[in-house]
Amino acid sequence: MLTFQPPGFGQKTVQVRLGKMAYYTPVGLPWPIAADQVTSDPASIKRPTVVFFHNFGGGASAYEWSKVYATLAAHYTVIAPDLIGWGASAHPERRYTTQDYLNNIEDFIEQVSSEPIIAIASSFTAGLVARLAAEKPALFHKLFLTCPAGFRDFGKGAGRRLPEPIINAPFLDKAIYALGAMNEIAVRNFLENFLFAKRDRLSNETVAAYLASAQQPNAEYAALSFLRGDLYFDLAPYIEQLQTPTAMVWGEQAQFTPVALGRQLAGLNPYRVKRFQVISNTGVLPHLEQPGVVAALLLDWLQAY
Repeated sequence: MLTFQPPGFGQKTVQVRLGKMAYYTPVGLPWPIAADQVTSDPASIKRPTVVFFHNFGGGASAYEWSKVYATLAAHYTVIAPDLIGWGASAHPERRYTTQDYLNNIEDFIEQVSSEPIIAIASSFTAGLVARLAAEKPALFHKLFLTCPAGFRDFGKGAGRRLPEPIINAPFLDKAIYALGAMNEIAVRNFLENFLFAKRDRLSNETVAAYLASAQQPNAEYAALSFLRGDLYFDLAPYIEQLQTPTAMVWGEQAQFTPVALGRQLAGLNPYRVKRFQVISNTGVLPHLEQPGVVAALLLDWLQAY
């Protein structure tokens, strides 16, 4: 997955409970951090740590945020992991649980930063990050979340695209994944019809990045755990408990998690959810469809509070 990273970014790994976890960070020019590390003690370089967490779904990886995080690399320590089961990270053969991913995110933060981080996350992973922030606020300085959801919010499911008996059938579930996520036509169809609002914004590079992630050995385990609904939870109680300053950005045409849901979630805790901004004509991944707009909103948020 290094192929799809911005210039000057390299891949590193850390060990978490479920295996090795790959992440991407500036390691060479043109980024100042690289020059600093040649001439100075890296421990003396103090930059806020910003960690970008990608969404779930067939072919997901850190690539999802790659059009945004390079804009921060000159002034922040930028880190973008592939979660366990996705991208270039370990893909254990297991039926994943919500707690697996809460542990995964917590382990990773503790491995890469001795200080509270600024967390950037999208969709279901944004929901996980918000939940972890409510439970363990010492890990976080502030949050920037796009379309956060637990997919069972306020006791209502977001809806599966396939009947439960089919997606839970042995062997059939893997066949469905192979047909629906492991070829270019299927990946393009998924991105155009479910993630993007405007299909002309979808680049060949994005399709290639998602396909490369979807074709990793055992990639189906994490994707199917999500598609089955094994990981879903109600985010609402955790938003109410949130103590970390939070900004929410919502794609106006996000499927399964409409803007009305976002406003309802944000309204539960207006003292901590300090910003709620809608990006028009955009789907659930505004940072891939409209990266310039999201980068501008993110930079403004980082300078506030």
